Order: sequence, then structure tokens, then C-alpha cells
Amino acid sequence: MLSAFVPGAQGLVRLIQAPPDPFPPNTLWYDLLEPTPEEEKAVEQRLRVDVPSLEEMREIEASNRLYEENGALYMTATIVTKLDTELPQVSQATFILSEQFLITNRYTDPLPFRRFITYAETHPAAVASASLVLAGLLESIVNRIADVIERVAADLDRISAEVFAYGRRRSRVSQDFRQVLGRVGQNGELVSKVRESLVSLARLLAFVQQAGNTHLTPEARVRFRTLTRDIAALSDHASFLGDKVQFALNATLGMVTIDQNNILKIFSVVTVFLLPPSVIAGFYGMNFEHIPWLSAPWGWWVALLMMALSAVLPWLWFKRRGWL
Repeated sequence: MLSAFVPGAQGLVRLIQAPPDPFPPNTLWYDLLEPTPEEEKAVEQRLRVDVPSLEEMREIEASNRLYEENGALYMTATIVTKLDTELPQVSQATFILSEQFLITNRYTDPLPFRRFITYAETHPAAVASASLVLAGLLESIVNRIADVIERVAADLDRISAEVFAYGRRRSRVSQDFRQVLGRVGQNGELVSKVRESLVSLARLLAFVQQAGNTHLTPEARVRFRTLTRDIAALSDHASFLGDKVQFALNATLGMVTIDQNNILKIFSVVTVFLLPPSVIAGFYGMNFEHIPWLSAPWGWWVALLMMALSAVLPWLWFKRRGWL
């Protein structure tokens, strides 16, 4: 789908274009969402640019992601999508910036783009130039990442509280840590993808600010510098969360190990307690004629008493030694 955004009195006005329809001459932003070959060709012929294909967008070399051609800046960034699902993904979005227009090419529809489109329709001052549109899109992406980082931090705090509160309670009911491990792993995967996206955005911002012929407005330069500082701070926070994920993983696995050791300890203690009575019962179960108190009417009471004492005395000894 090809959308063209033109300046209006209240903000950007969205026009859905279908090739070979002509583009408005004052179009500020061309948004390609899962474009067809016809749509890509129409944009390339109209604006004299080379829109990267999906395979070219996925290349990781910096020279293929960030370059300048015919006075336009070609920048491809990695964006985290499907953040509210159990399987977040990363996708690539290409930004082509010139003095007159901005082109975005993407094969997913992440929430930051939708939010910015809604915002741009009612704030004309924030989208007065192509560089300001790019700054607004990047701000929306960074704000979304910040929300995700806050959510991960809160979930990790809850996980820590659950794990260590369980350790303090010493509940007799063993907690199922499989769900906790799943949450820790999901948060770790999300932090990893967020860090990848932040690194990509930091490289993009450094490139656009160092380019000499971008014709950035003073306001756009200020916003890009602010974004650079925000991304640096978020990267540090994401690194901290990565360490916290590892700590939560180790703590959870430690609790699992403690539970397993407690279970084995119970079986070992029960075995020790039942071994002496089993020996006594085995002794009196032998088929010999001359066994002490075998014919006495009170003999089986004595045998029961010995078996009970042989089980109770080790328990008292273990208790006194602090082993239980």
C-alpha cells in the first residue's frame, strides 16, 4: 500500500495512491507498506530514487544500510515489532530523506508508525519539513522502546519478589518455576531485540547528523541530538536489564535446585528412619526355631517397641544436630 501525506491546515493529510495515479506536487511523506512492484516503480520514477528491496534491507553491513546517493540519505533501521505478543520480532524499515520529501519503506505496520500518523494529522508545526517528519517517526519508535523497557523492568521486579518471597516463606508446597523461567526467558529475548534496535537507531542518528547536505532545520537538529542522548540512556538501561535477567535466571534455577535437594533430602531421611525397623522386622521374619521371645505372648510387642525406637532415636539425633 502506498500512502502520500501532504501538509494541511490541521496537519498532514493522508492520501491513498494507486499507481499510475499522479502524486500531489506538495507531498511531504511517501509511506510504502508492503509495497507491490508497481508501487515501488511508481515512486522510483516519480522521485528518481532507488527504493531498496526487502533482501537489501535485511543486509547487516553498515555500508548497505547507511549511504548517500543523488543528494538523498538512505537509512535502514531495525525495529522491534509485536511487542505485546509472546513472540516479539524484529523487522527493517528504510528511511529515504531529501530536502523536499521523506520516503519510508517497510513490510510491517508497527505501533509507532500508527501513533505518529495519528499525531501528525493534528499537529502541523511538528511536521513542517521532511526532516521533522523523520524526527517524529524516530521519537515515536524510541518512546515505544522506552515503554517496553519499563514493562520489562516492572516484570523483572515482580519475578524477583516471587522468587525470593518463596525462599523466605519456605512453603511446604513446591512452586512451579516453569512459568517463572518462561517469563524470564521472554524478557531476556525482548531485551536482546530492544538492544539490537537501539544500536541500529544510534547508528542511523549518527549518520544523519554527520551528513553535510541533509538541509536539516535547526529544530530537527535539536531533536536528533535529544534522541541520541535518549538512546544512549536507554541502551545503558537495557544493558542493566540484561544483567538483571541473568540474575533472575540464576536465582530461579537456584530455587529449583534447592527444591530438588529438599526432595532428595526427604527421601534420604525417610530411608534412614525406615532402615533399622526393616532390619528388626527382617530378623524376626527369619524361619528359625530359636529366636528370642519368639514364643512369648508379649514378644511381638517388644519387637514393635524396638522398631519404633529404632526409627525415633535417629530422628531425635538428626533434630538435635540441626540436620532437619
